[in-house]
Amino acid sequence: MKILDWYIIKRYLGTFTVMLLLFIPIGIMIDLSEKVGKMIEQEAPTSEIIIYYVNFTFYFANLLFPIFLFLSIIWFTSKLANNTEITAILSSGVPYTRFLRPYLVGAAVVAMVAFVMGMFIVPSASKGYKEFYYKYLKKGKQDRETTNLYNQINDNDFIYVSSFDPRNKIGYNFTLEHFDGERLVYKISARNIRWVEKDSTYRLSSYVKRRVGETDDILQKESRLDTIFSFNLDDLTPVSYIAETKNLFELNKFIDNERRKGSSNINTYLLVKYKRWGLPVSAFILTIIAVAVSSKKKRGGMGVNLALGIALAFVFIFFDRIFGAMAEQSGFSPLLAAAIPNILFGILAIYLLNNAKQ
Repeated sequence: MKILDWYIIKRYLGTFTVMLLLFIPIGIMIDLSEKVGKMIEQEAPTSEIIIYYVNFTFYFANLLFPIFLFLSIIWFTSKLANNTEITAILSSGVPYTRFLRPYLVGAAVVAMVAFVMGMFIVPSASKGYKEFYYKYLKKGKQDRETTNLYNQINDNDFIYVSSFDPRNKIGYNFTLEHFDGERLVYKISARNIRWVEKDSTYRLSSYVKRRVGETDDILQKESRLDTIFSFNLDDLTPVSYIAETKNLFELNKFIDNERRKGSSNINTYLLVKYKRWGLPVSAFILTIIAVAVSSKKKRGGMGVNLALGIALAFVFIFFDRIFGAMAEQSGFSPLLAAAIPNILFGILAIYLLNNAKQ
C-alpha cells in the first residue's frame, strides 16, 4: 500500500501545484489587461509593477486557496475513478478510511504551507499589493476614515481631530486630554497639528494648554509650538487593511493595543486573525469532501464532478464572505464568523464520507 500512498500523495501535491501555476498567470493577464491603462496614466514605474504582480500572486493564491485545492483534488481523483483505479484499490479489501489516508497526508502538507504563508508571507504581500493599489489604481481614494477621529493613546491620554489628511500628515482641530484616574489634569488644543519630518517633531498652530487647578486654571498660549508626542498621527486612523499586513506576532500585539484603546474596528482585526487559523483546517475538510464526491465513477464523468466542485467551492467562499461581513458590520462574533463555514462544511464532509463508504 505504500506505493499507492506515495502515488496518491504525489498526484495530490502535483495537481495542486499545476493548478496554481496554470491559473495564476491567467489571473495576472486578466488583471493586467484591466489595469494597464490606469498604470500608464499614473506613470507607475515598471519595477513597482513587477513587484505588484509578485505580491498579487501570493495575495490571490491565498484568497482563492479553497477553489484551487478543491478543484485539483476532484480533477485527479475523478481521473482515478474513471480509470477504475479506485475500484481496484477498494476491491482488494482496502478500507475507505485507509484509502483516504494519503489524501489527509497531502492535506497536512498543504495546511502547513498555507499556515506559514498566511501568517508570515501573505501579510507582506498584502501590504505591497494594497499600497500599489491605492497609490496608482485608486489614486485619490481614501483607504481610511479621515473625519471625527478619536483615540486612546494610553491609560491617561486621549486625542481627537475633526479631520485628518494622511498624505500631508495634518490633523485639524486637535485636542489632547490627560487624565489622572477620572480627574482631568490638562487639556491641549490647537487649530491643527502637523508632522515635521525633517525635525521629527509636531508643529501645533494656535496652541492652547489649559492646566486644571483646584481653584483656578492656568492657560498657556502660543501662536506656534514645536513639540514631541509619544503617539504617531497615523495611529489615529489605521488604513482599513492594516490587520492584513501584519504577521502572526505583529497582529496579536496590534489587536491587544487596539482592544486597550477601545477601537471600533476590533471585530475586523479579530476576524482576520481567526480566518488565518481556520484556513489550514479547511484544507482537511475540503479534501474529504472532494474525495467523497469524486471517488465514484459517474455517467457524466469528470465534468459532473468538476461542476459540483466549483459549486461547492463558491458556496464555501459565499458563506465565508457573508459571515465575515456580519462580523465587521454588526455585533456578530468574529470567532463564529470564521468558524461557521468550516463547521457547516465539516458536517457535510462527515455526511458525504459516510455515503462514500457505503
